[in-house]
Amino acid sequence: MKAPLSKIDPTDLTLNDKLVYINRVAKVMRGGKRLSFSALVVTGDGNGHVGIGVGKANEVPGAINKASATAKKNLIKVPLAGTTIPYEIRVRFGAAKVLLKPAAPGTGIIAGGSIRAVLEAAGIKDILTKSLGSSNKINVAKAAMLALSQLKQPKEELAIRKPTLIKTAEEGSSSAEEAGMGEEQ
Repeated sequence: MKAPLSKIDPTDLTLNDKLVYINRVAKVMRGGKRLSFSALVVTGDGNGHVGIGVGKANEVPGAINKASATAKKNLIKVPLAGTTIPYEIRVRFGAAKVLLKPAAPGTGIIAGGSIRAVLEAAGIKDILTKSLGSSNKINVAKAAMLALSQLKQPKEELAIRKPTLIKTAEEGSSSAEEAGMGEEQ
């Protein structure tokens, strides 16, 4: 079973909210149509923390407030490699598939719609993305969040999986440096 994510306290961070999508929903009742609204909000500090939230209410401001509160509750920490992500990842959420690929510095965010909003809020500056499958804005945003939550720092993961490999590599590099210094003298 997956370990629960540690909660990130939103009071410590300076978060910026971005409204991505508002959907008007009409429910047909006996007396006519009853309108309600759903809102998708992305929040982030631009420094590796990002969260998304969906809120539903009878009025637009209420839906936005609910979505913003939900986004602050669902913050995650994204491992960054400079201004991009450490490695390529492909994730599926419902029928929405998302491909995130690291890019060279200066590339910018090559993404559209709700993926762009999630990546900008996370503080990622250079990345290539492709949205495959469904174009539903909410599911695409959730797929992007799932992809970012599954990313890990390669060095930390390697240390967990092969602790002896790291130690031998460090010892080997220090002994190689000593051997190299001896040859120069």
